[in-house]
Amino acid sequence: MLGLARSSYYYHPRAETAENLMLMRLLDEQYTRTPYYGIPRMTAWLRKAKGFKVNHKRVARLLRLMGLETVYPKPRLSLPDVQHKIYPYLLRGVEIKRPNQVWSTDITYVRLHAGYIYLVAIMDWFSRYVLSWEVSVTMESEFCVSALDRALQTGQPEIFNSDQGSQFTSVDFIRPLEASGIRVSMDGRGRALDNVFVERLWRTVKYEEIYLKDYVSVPAAIDSLGLYFKFYNRERLHQSLGYETPARVHYADGRRSR
Repeated sequence: MLGLARSSYYYHPRAETAENLMLMRLLDEQYTRTPYYGIPRMTAWLRKAKGFKVNHKRVARLLRLMGLETVYPKPRLSLPDVQHKIYPYLLRGVEIKRPNQVWSTDITYVRLHAGYIYLVAIMDWFSRYVLSWEVSVTMESEFCVSALDRALQTGQPEIFNSDQGSQFTSVDFIRPLEASGIRVSMDGRGRALDNVFVERLWRTVKYEEIYLKDYVSVPAAIDSLGLYFKFYNRERLHQSLGYETPARVHYADGRRSR
């Protein structure tokens, strides 16, 4: 009924200690402020600024669990699968002139009151419109494929861009793109700005929604994120869009906004 993957809704708390969950919250917030901090700096920051007695191995494990890496190589939650085909990056020097010219996707970490989940979104580069989103407790490709299926029900892009993560190189994810004649583009390894608009979206969502809330459950997170994305698409004015909303720009031809 919600249009969400079954794995998105049924959640069992992650087996991490309360202290590790607190460290993950702090690391996530600091990473959003300073994505260029590596493991040594993050470790020093936790020790000196926050008073935690942690070593670099523990910090490295938590950052890896959250999928956070320094700007170079780019932050990513999805890791490549050597058995999957990698596509070239098609957007270098391309001028984005219209809606549905380029769509892109990425995954980010979302904290809960006692655990965490993952969030994927698909957005239009020109209008910044969020076409679909999903959450999941696992990093398996199912929730990404579900988000793609929902986005393709609204239309289709000329080019679809993602990172080289296994979720986005999987056969189930690539097949509907190629079947629709959509050109597949993938970020270069270690290039933080190849998917810059989704990276900016994550900063916005975290500062304006996630960090202001304390989701007690996955259903609570889904409900709150759903309200936020409606606000983001339909009401939030973007300076880069001439203080228009993403929905107005995306559906400027008069079609009914979603």
